[in-house]
Amino acid sequence: MTPLDRPPRVLVVDDEPPIRAVVRGFLERDGLEVVEAADGPSAVEAARSAQPDVIVLDVMLPGFDGLEVLRQVRAFSDPMVVLLTARTDEVDRIVGLRVGADDYVTKPFSAAELAARVEALLRRRRTAPAPADAETVDGLLVDAARRTVSVDGARVELTMLEFDILAALARDPGVVLTRQQLLDAAWGADWVGDEHVLEVHVANLRRKLGDDPVRPRFVETVRGVGYRLRVDAP
Repeated sequence: MTPLDRPPRVLVVDDEPPIRAVVRGFLERDGLEVVEAADGPSAVEAARSAQPDVIVLDVMLPGFDGLEVLRQVRAFSDPMVVLLTARTDEVDRIVGLRVGADDYVTKPFSAAELAARVEALLRRRRTAPAPADAETVDGLLVDAARRTVSVDGARVELTMLEFDILAALARDPGVVLTRQQLLDAAWGADWVGDEHVLEVHVANLRRKLGDDPVRPRFVETVRGVGYRLRVDAP
């Protein structure tokens, strides 16, 4: 969480100084503190030392790329991450989401839109849903108060978004939640983006739970509607 003695902090990582300058201007106008990095190694070091609440992360970086930055950062921290990708690099977007990005914006992008995305992620952190009782379904324990998950007694490490998706499903086991309901629960009702982001995060969630998407034990797809948490064995 953001310490009370400072404004929210954003790490902007891009090897082009003009892009960093424009993004910094929009973010600082919104009252955010901005830290910059221009390559992969310095981005990881800045994430470690500055402890940003959000990272705006370009994929194409010198040193090593943004996907490797994301992998390394996720090993020691859990900031929200907005990935910047070229419009044609769908593979980068999908891989980035699988590695742990929360959202993405394609280049060329509007700095105003990017700033709005960052603010939406920060608002989501500030307005996280109140803890509920722990839910247990077929060996899956979702403890909303402690934000922990285990399967058959083994702890499962999830990102904030993955946890919020699972917690939303666990609040009403067996009830189908539409894609929009899950987007609202995890990203916030004011989030505007690609619905495909949800599908990738659900795939990540299933993989970490050891779930088979063909014969799911936990998270079941309801075609054309959304997802539900199974209450009966597959």
